Amino acid sequence: MKPNEVRVSDSERLSCSSTKIFIDNGHGQFTAGKRSPDGEFREYHYNREIAKRIVSDLQDRCYDAELLVPELDDILLKERCRRVNAWCLIHGKQNAICVSIHVNAYGNGVEWTEASGWSIYTSKGKTTADALADCIAEAAKKYLPNMKMRADWSDGDIDIEEDFYILRHTMCPAVLSENGFMTNEKECRWLQTREAKQAITDLHVEGIIEYLEQVGSVSCQNR
Repeated sequence: MKPNEVRVSDSERLSCSSTKIFIDNGHGQFTAGKRSPDGEFREYHYNREIAKRIVSDLQDRCYDAELLVPELDDILLKERCRRVNAWCLIHGKQNAICVSIHVNAYGNGVEWTEASGWSIYTSKGKTTADALADCIAEAAKKYLPNMKMRADWSDGDIDIEEDFYILRHTMCPAVLSENGFMTNEKECRWLQTREAKQAITDLHVEGIIEYLEQVGSVSCQNR
């Protein structure tokens, strides 16, 4: 926080946007695999660090953001979706979004590979999550100018469609981002830099805010 910046209180924050923002940090400390070939990079830890940064930044800008999984353990996907849907049932599925943070992998987990790039996923078919994915992807192009954008343009937009549980079983718009490859040695080393962590945080924050402005869910000017 800047010296002269005033943190917005919880009551004031809720009045700035009608949308609840769930930030999901993928996997947990005991999830098998989910690490770089040399074992130094642990995805659960990285996802949680990035997710916390995104939540903190959004809260400082007066948005109602929440970490979906504060635990270190790998909470079942069914429970993750239940948490989101329980809120949606009370407040309305149109008043929430879910963004799941991950790092990609390829190969046997023992050897470094050449697969690289950033991508974002939605469930299959035309869904309300497509616009959210588009906004985050546009921000990714801005903040990751040197990273390959992995995309599926067959249906006219950049997101890749998959039947990931977190995307299919949440009632609200939900997307999943894969922020580089921990199995690519060069990309893995870069992901751990301060520059990379800030860029990945910024692209999610900017993309989410752009989406909320597009759907008319912002009632304060605090970008």
